[in-house]
Amino acid sequence: MSESLGGMTGERNVGGWVLAGLTPKDEISIFMENRAQEYWKRNLRLLFILLSIWFVVSYGFGILLVDWLDTIRIGGFKLGFWFAQQGSQYVFVILIFVYVFKMNKLDKEFGFHEG
Repeated sequence: MSESLGGMTGERNVGGWVLAGLTPKDEISIFMENRAQEYWKRNLRLLFILLSIWFVVSYGFGILLVDWLDTIRIGGFKLGFWFAQQGSQYVFVILIFVYVFKMNKLDKEFGFHEG
């Protein structure tokens, strides 16, 4: 097995993958593309989870489960009414902060952070 030296192409085993005929620049490009795909995959997964939580709180608690939640009172108000009027907005703001925290962590992990 030969190795790539000084810009010459050859065949190398990198992480279980045989890279034949690739320059070091091509290898870096492929590596960065894979990292970017993994970054976006995890970003979209986080978005899906957070938006699902918001959907359950706003649609589920505010519309579908309102009668059941109205049996509970907080501060004199029915809980179903509270979720329909205020709860989903509060949860949305909290989810924004969670998203910022998680994305900053993800950015640092993948080397995309700003500072």
